[in-house]
Amino acid sequence: MLAAQRRQEILHAVRTGPAQVGELAAAFGVSEMTVRRDLRNLERDGKLTRVHGGAVSVATEPSFAEIVVERLDQKDRIGAAAAALVQDGQTIMLDIGTTTLQVARHLRGRQVTVITSNLAAYEELLPEASIELILLGGIVRRNYRSVVGVLAEEALHQLRADIAFIGASGIEEDLAVVDTTMVEVPIKRAMLAAAARTVLLVDGAKFGMRGIVRVCGPAEIDVLVTDSEAPLQARAALARAGVEVLTA
Repeated sequence: MLAAQRRQEILHAVRTGPAQVGELAAAFGVSEMTVRRDLRNLERDGKLTRVHGGAVSVATEPSFAEIVVERLDQKDRIGAAAAALVQDGQTIMLDIGTTTLQVARHLRGRQVTVITSNLAAYEELLPEASIELILLGGIVRRNYRSVVGVLAEEALHQLRADIAFIGASGIEEDLAVVDTTMVEVPIKRAMLAAAARTVLLVDGAKFGMRGIVRVCGPAEIDVLVTDSEAPLQARAALARAGVEVLTA
């Protein structure tokens, strides 16, 4: 089988669900080194995302451009309320995502330091001379305009911040914060560990949504910024759990 044909077959396999390097090597009768090389090439082309031991498809993940316009008014209000929590001179961390991008937009002109894995936020703040901007290194996920991987995680272990602004795919009924993109979760957890204060940013549509990976529980969140569509019962439960709830 030619390399190009094998890579197409690997893509097909990954699109049916997460695939492990060993399984792919056995299926195509090649070495694991060959499969890893194929996965690197496919990831470079934006066709899949490598994760520990294998790869997952990006074909089912909406692009950043598609998501950024969804519920934009709510995200903008949440971003403005979140940015208002920041004091001049502070160091903050911005997670990937479209809501954290709105935080960046409301920080323009401020005297702050921003550490981020969010390429869209980086581009937003790049012209702002008043902002010291630290972009984490690592693997670029073109589809979602983010940086992931060991390099980013290790950098976060060396950094500290006053506030981390974290996004998520959903908040489940038991108040667990969850995400659907496995490769992004280690970055979120590293930001949680590196910040003195954690602010979760989710709009009302995220409540009750499920994910494949648990990011954290309410005990690891200091503030939730959401909108008026967030269920009152969930907001009350988070408040009882010690989370300050702000409704934008």
